[in-house]
Amino acid sequence: PNVCAVQKLIGTNRKYFTNCKQWYQRKICGKSTVISYECCPGYEKVPGEKGCPAALPLSNIYETLGVVGSATTQLYSDRSNLRPEIEGPGSFTIFAPSNEAWASLSAETLDSLVSNVNIELLNALRYHMVNKRVLTDDLKHGTTLNSMYQDLPIQIHHYPNGIVTVNCARLLKADHHATNGVVHVIDKVIATTTNSIQQIIETEDSLETLRAAVAASDLNSLLESEGQYTLLAPTNEAFEKIPRETLNRILGDPEALRAMCAEAIIAGLTMETLEGTTLDVGCSGEELTLNGKPIIANKDVLATNGVVHFVNELLIPDSAKTLFELAQESEVSKSTDFFRQAGLSSHLTGSERVTLLAPVNDVFKDGLPVVDSNMKNLLLKDQLSSKYLYHGQKLQTLGDKELRVFVYRNNLCIENACIAAHDKRGRFGTLFSMDKMLTPPTGSVMDVLKADHRFSTLVAAIQSAGLTENLNRPGTFTVFAPTNEAFRAMPQGELNKLMGNAKELANILKFHVADEILVSGAVGALVRLKSMQGDKLEVSMKNNIIHINKEPVAESDIMATNGVIYAVNSVLQPQASRPQERGDEPADPALEIFKQASALSKVSQRNPRLAPVYSRLLARMKNSGGF
Repeated sequence: PNVCAVQKLIGTNRKYFTNCKQWYQRKICGKSTVISYECCPGYEKVPGEKGCPAALPLSNIYETLGVVGSATTQLYSDRSNLRPEIEGPGSFTIFAPSNEAWASLSAETLDSLVSNVNIELLNALRYHMVNKRVLTDDLKHGTTLNSMYQDLPIQIHHYPNGIVTVNCARLLKADHHATNGVVHVIDKVIATTTNSIQQIIETEDSLETLRAAVAASDLNSLLESEGQYTLLAPTNEAFEKIPRETLNRILGDPEALRAMCAEAIIAGLTMETLEGTTLDVGCSGEELTLNGKPIIANKDVLATNGVVHFVNELLIPDSAKTLFELAQESEVSKSTDFFRQAGLSSHLTGSERVTLLAPVNDVFKDGLPVVDSNMKNLLLKDQLSSKYLYHGQKLQTLGDKELRVFVYRNNLCIENACIAAHDKRGRFGTLFSMDKMLTPPTGSVMDVLKADHRFSTLVAAIQSAGLTENLNRPGTFTVFAPTNEAFRAMPQGELNKLMGNAKELANILKFHVADEILVSGAVGALVRLKSMQGDKLEVSMKNNIIHINKEPVAESDIMATNGVIYAVNSVLQPQASRPQERGDEPADPALEIFKQASALSKVSQRNPRLAPVYSRLLARMKNSGGF
């Protein structure tokens, strides 16, 4: 898992995170390459395990720059006072020049930037930034991003061979996630562009003949207008190689300069309209098809600025649809039934600005959920875009609940549910397709544990160890909570010795708690967490089941206002505390504490092994301030 192929040019330091389209001939630009394999960005090896299963912890953009080969960008961020912004909350993308990119600048250019760090350097760095999270999947060919320096445009090209360029700088290492955005490493320091193609043609002496050709074909306005074009500009010398007779005919015939047949342009392609809707254009026999249907009635009707194709069906883009229509036509169609039953149809069909968190249809394999007032918590106030969400952000629902956003290396989640597909943005609302039924938190970690009879033993143990206040306070905890069954499964002597030693009990309980929230959607092959006891916890996913230190989890994602709880049917042991076989009998106080703790649930009270001392020990705990 998480191993990337890297193509290295022999004799250079140049690397290409590559795909089969590029490396099957083992050459780049005619030069031989060596294929090697290394951990994909954000992952590391684990001794004895295949590949790179362990996800590195996320940090902010400033700290991430230092570990991705862009320490110079990090240094200049500090000098230019950009550091506080990229360490703080937000959702940013930075196209960070590599260390080599900065070193390749001329001394004059570098001096002009660095000598006036509060202005020029800060402006230059902010031109490399975008005020939202943009991953490589979003870097579509021909798109333009507004930089954080005066909204000046950054030009993106994503080629069929997999190479992505940013203002013609090649993307070296992509998608380094950070808590407040994403870092892409590029091979050049990019500069602002101010001249249009037309302005370049008008000022370049070697393009004088081309200037006349553009004027004759009436392309001036097009080449001045906003858009993304590739112009293969013939020089004066190139035009001189064409016979004069042929050149005069072309310059005198505007249509000859721009007409293209339908098959050459659109057959078998995916096209994006100016509005942003994607259309699949193909062919079937002699007919052209649109989104799989032969609806093109007349094609290749040329106009002065392009070509017209007549279609016999009205195409309605997503941007004109209601939330209800978007949901009905997508992978969340089943959810429309329970939204209707909950009386929320007006929110999905009206002009209210909302965002719908709709579970995908696979969530309902075993039937639809109980319809109640909580359905309002699947509707967020305002029409949002997932690109602008950031770690720790709080979202308000129509049910007046507060939901948290969690940004992970491999997922973007809202509480226990993670976004499973790209946003669908309608006329007034946005649809987020979620991989689970979202469940808002109902109280603190201690509130949730006390309300669930499965954890009565754990609750009493937490109280006995003096940890109640810790798990009630605001925080970001992940708790691997042993059930009553987990405590009953321990050897009797070991169990009672543990319950009789408050210090050791606290140590063991702290090993079950990490001080960061990890929902199951963020767990890949392996994620490491530092427990409050100090040792590492290893969370992994095997056969769609979460494991903690190789022990299967009984239930995941029980959400609390200050964390998340996983139910486990075993008591986890730190390395230094893992017991040897013991035959010692429990001391009387330890036996009493354990029996009292277990007896707190109705299930435990029916257990003949534990019930007899319940009343006596409950009174003792109350008198000692245990509750």
